[in-house]
Amino acid sequence: MSERIKALRKQLGFTQQDFADKLNIKRGAVANYEIGRNEPIDAVISLICKTFHVNEDWLRNGNGEMFEELPEEDEKAAFVSSLLDADNDPFYNIIQEIMRTFDELSPKSQEVIREFSAKLVENLQKEKES
Repeated sequence: MSERIKALRKQLGFTQQDFADKLNIKRGAVANYEIGRNEPIDAVISLICKTFHVNEDWLRNGNGEMFEELPEEDEKAAFVSSLLDADNDPFYNIIQEIMRTFDELSPKSQEVIREFSAKLVENLQKEKES
């Protein structure tokens, strides 16, 4: 498992400290997992899988793909989550709900919102250039 934890961390582009911070554990624990000195307890394995959408069978046994296949809605939520800190950003829930609601609209309604957004950006750009 040690080599898979290290591979996951590198795939995510995190230092050991970044990885530890995301999981609220100590950097030394990550280092010990990666060199095989310690194995993470089940709670830490679950946390890794939940936090990074990792396939638990891959993490434990090397079977299957590194990441779980996410439904499109969850993939969008994961994208928002990666941009904002869910615990400290007051806009996180608002943005996530905006995306969820937009996804529930009809294609025609989505197109109207896209057109509105494009016009808004165009007007803002004109104002900025003035």
